Amino acid sequence: MLRFGIIGCGTIADFHIEAIRGLGGATAAVTAISSRNASKAQAVAERLGCAWTADYMELLAREDVDIVCVTTSSGSHYRIGCDALAAGKHLVIEKPVAMRAHEALALCRLAAERSLTLSVISQRRFEPLHREVKRILAEGKLGKLLLAEVEVPFFRSQSYYDSAPWRGTIAEDGGALMNQGIHSIDLLLWLAGEARTVYGRTVTATHAMEAEDLGVALVQFKNGALGTMMASTSINPGFPAGIRLYGSEGTIKLAGSDIVHWSVPGYEAPPAFGSAPAYGGVSDPRSISHLYHQLQLQNVIEAIASGSPPEVTGEDGFRAVQLIEAVYESSATGKEIAIEPHSIL
Repeated sequence: MLRFGIIGCGTIADFHIEAIRGLGGATAAVTAISSRNASKAQAVAERLGCAWTADYMELLAREDVDIVCVTTSSGSHYRIGCDALAAGKHLVIEKPVAMRAHEALALCRLAAERSLTLSVISQRRFEPLHREVKRILAEGKLGKLLLAEVEVPFFRSQSYYDSAPWRGTIAEDGGALMNQGIHSIDLLLWLAGEARTVYGRTVTATHAMEAEDLGVALVQFKNGALGTMMASTSINPGFPAGIRLYGSEGTIKLAGSDIVHWSVPGYEAPPAFGSAPAYGGVSDPRSISHLYHQLQLQNVIEAIASGSPPEVTGEDGFRAVQLIEAVYESSATGKEIAIEPHSIL
């Protein structure tokens, strides 16, 4: 059994708590909770029957914590992640793994140096439909990949951004690409491969905030395919995130958890995954299932037990942040930006 400590008691922590509880007490348990808000930490801990503290360094010093989930605001992920790894804890960080690419790379290197497992939450990789599409691509059933597109046409009200002083800030939250869009951008890189260059534009169109609420980009992948990505929190009333894959032999179009079009030679469209929770988060970030967090945490536990990398590594998190950071640089300079390879070791 792995013993979890959770740092942060906001909305996203609830998904981690329910995911860990769903794994069963013989596999995993929450043994400690930390939050700067002492009363919130105490309330959650009393509900779970575990220890609590308002100082996360006290949680990291506990011998009954093997792995830490960081569910704090995005701008604190790097600092807390470094402290957790330095304390010898395996680490799961909510997206993004860090706000800057060099910070994400530093986390990956620290984990490697200490032989600790680092994973960033990219739970959409564990949705059955996405795993089926990944298999189809790996088997070459679409032929040569020509174009891969992702879009995240979400809506967030001004009151959402006004609900906390860090929301919508570049340093602590990020905009539509770094916050809402990063799951789809991770899927884009997972399905289409590593990016070579990107040209992008970002604007703050409809909200009073620092970061962007609309970003678009054109990507060239190392395999020669082209890609597009769009993320926004200004699209009213909000629509499911979409993925479109165009190959020389066929096409797949997805919207949320639904198939919009499927023409794959020799492969019928898979039946609806009846047991899979419906896609959510279009206009309410709380309207998602914890099931895919649970599946990812299960994979992390298995990776720790076997000494193998998890399906979603810290390096995967780095690549997504690196691509988004390059979009910001492109928008600021008006130039196409090369995506430089980096070695973790």
